Formats: sequence, C-alpha cells, structure tokens
Amino acid sequence: MSRMPQARLLPDGRRLHLQDGPIDLVIGAFGGPHAVEDAYRAALRALTGLLDRLCGELPALRQPAGPTAPPLHGTVARRMAAAVALYGADTFITPMAAVAGAVAETVLAAMVEAADLDRAYVNNGGDIALHCASGPAFTLGLIDRPDRPHLFGRVEIGPADAVRGVATSGWRGRSFSLGIADSVTVLARTAAAADAAATVIANAVDLPGHPAVRRVPAHDLQPDSDLGGRLVTRNVAPLPPDAIATALRAGRACAETLLGHGLIEGVALQLQGRVATLGTATLGGPAPHPLAVPAAPVPEFAHHA
Repeated sequence: MSRMPQARLLPDGRRLHLQDGPIDLVIGAFGGPHAVEDAYRAALRALTGLLDRLCGELPALRQPAGPTAPPLHGTVARRMAAAVALYGADTFITPMAAVAGAVAETVLAAMVEAADLDRAYVNNGGDIALHCASGPAFTLGLIDRPDRPHLFGRVEIGPADAVRGVATSGWRGRSFSLGIADSVTVLARTAAAADAAATVIANAVDLPGHPAVRRVPAHDLQPDSDLGGRLVTRNVAPLPPDAIATALRAGRACAETLLGHGLIEGVALQLQGRVATLGTATLGGPAPHPLAVPAAPVPEFAHHA
C-alpha cells in the first residue's frame, strides 16, 4: 500500500499543503465549499503513490527524448514525455525536464475532474498549473533569482488567456542548468510544456567558454543525474554589460523559435539585473505576492497532518 502524503491547511486557512518526499505542493481551489473540499480530497488521492510510480520509471525518464526513447506508462511519465517530444534532435532534453510541471498538471486535472471549480492552481516549487474557468485573473509575480527572490514584475492570467502553465528555470534554482540565466520564467498552455521550455531557454542563455562562468560535470554533483557528464553552471561572476546582452540575446533567440512553433506563450529572462521579455510576459508593476488570490472556503478534512 502506498504511503499517504502529508496534508495540512496553511496558516491562512485556505490553501492546502501536500508533501511527499521531494514533491511539495501548495494548492488553492475556488468554488462552493463542497466543491473545494472535493477538489482537495482529489488532490490528496492523486498524489498518493505518484512518487512511487515515477521512481519505478526513472531509468527510462532519464533517457534523452527522441525516436529511440523507451516507452513510458504512468500518467505523469507520459505527460513528461509528451512535453519534451516536440524538441528536435539537436536539443538535448530528457523527460525529467518536465517533471515538476507534469506533477502539478496531473494533480490539478484530478481536482478539476472531481469538482466544479471556478479557479484552481497547483504550485509545485514555482512550477504552476492553473485552472481558470471564471472569475478574476490570477496575478503572478516574476522573480529575478530563485535563491534570493525579489519581485521585479507581474503578469495576469484570466479565463480568456491561453496560458495554463508557468515554470521557472535557471542555474540558481533547484535543478542543474547548462546556461547562466538567473531565472527564465515561461508561460505556456500546460505546466509540463512550460517546465520543459524553461529548461531549454535557460540552457540557451549562455556564454560558452567565458572565464566568469564556473562549470562542473553534472554526475560529479549527482551521480545519477540525467545530464551525465555535461557541464552544469555552478557560479557566474559579475559580467560586463555587453556579455550580459550577448547571453540574453541567445536566450531570446531560442524563445522566439519556441514562440513561433507555438510551444510557449511568453517568457521573461533575467540575468544579473537585466530583463528581456517576449510574448505574453509583458511586465506590470511589482506584485505584492508571488500568487495573489482571494480567500476560499476552508475544507474541514485538511486539518490533519
């Protein structure tokens, strides 16, 4: 029998926190009180056993995408594979690039199937799946660097928008990066697609061979990394303005290609205080919270730990 994830309401009394191993979700649902309770119960059911099923397919999930990639079977694994399958043979990417977004997307899908919700979100460490059928827009804050977050702008996503997934990547985040971006935040039609694209664009923000960039093989830091011996960024010293502009141009060119192919809706790239945006990610003023949402009814079941 699969272990139960930890579940509790956060101190605001309306958001649900679910945690199982490295998966750490903050969830909000908006609708009638019974609908919210049903949705939160569905989220707990969806996460139960999910990590075990993913671990059972890890060897295949760490293989590069392409025509020779091994078949995958679980719901989350298939979402991960679908998100990376559209990238060409000249782009190195494995399904692991979409894992956080795919988990968020899968849990949200279970919630929406179980309850009639106006809006909902599942935030998996900054990779967010959104449901926005009616009501006010979500306001999302854009941060300059994940390790020392500072909000430099915001974007609103409402029922009429195509965006239903947001993800951030960069060398300062939780995962390894081949590039030097402090952060790349992507808006896409699904969370898994946003997650994969953020990885690809962050890798493209780069200055190959530049002496200010320190890199080490990924397997020296994590022996079972899907990146193997590829060099990942560990530190970037202060760069002159022309070098920053060159790196951001490379990332923007990659983003323009993905936008042209319909893989993303918008992106904000950040490197040492310089920002480049494209598509839907037009910046507003500073946002008061990373995800500002109104109050929701409190479901009774979620008080247990």
